[in-house]
Amino acid sequence: QVQLVESGGGLVQAGGSLRLSCAASGSIVSINAMGWYRQAPGKQRELVATITSGGSTNYADSVMGRFTISRDNAKNTVYLQMNSLKPEDTAVYYCNSWALSGLRWRDYWGQGTQVTVSS
Repeated sequence: QVQLVESGGGLVQAGGSLRLSCAASGSIVSINAMGWYRQAPGKQRELVATITSGGSTNYADSVMGRFTISRDNAKNTVYLQMNSLKPEDTAVYYCNSWALSGLRWRDYWGQGTQVTVSS
C-alpha cells in the first residue's frame, strides 16, 4: 500500500500564495505520475496539475501561469506552488499518484487539505 500525506493548506487573502506538499510513503516500488486535484463545495473534483516522473507537466486552464507543480523523486514528494490566489481557488485539494506497490499499479489519494481564499 501507498499512503499520501498532504500539508500546506490554509486561509489566505486574494492575491496571496500558498505551497502545498504531498509525501508518498509505504510499499512503493515505483511512482509514475503525481498530481493535484481539487473539489469545491457542490462541484465535482477537477484536475489542477499533474507531473510525470520525467518532469512533464499539465495544468488546468484556470491555474495556468499562477500555479507551478514540481516533484522530488528521491523523496517521493510533489509540490504545488500557488500564487495570485483567487476566491474561486477555494477548495479541498487532493494529492494523487499512479504508483506500483507489489505487483499492481493503481491510483492513490491523499486525505485532502483545505485551501480557503478570502476576497
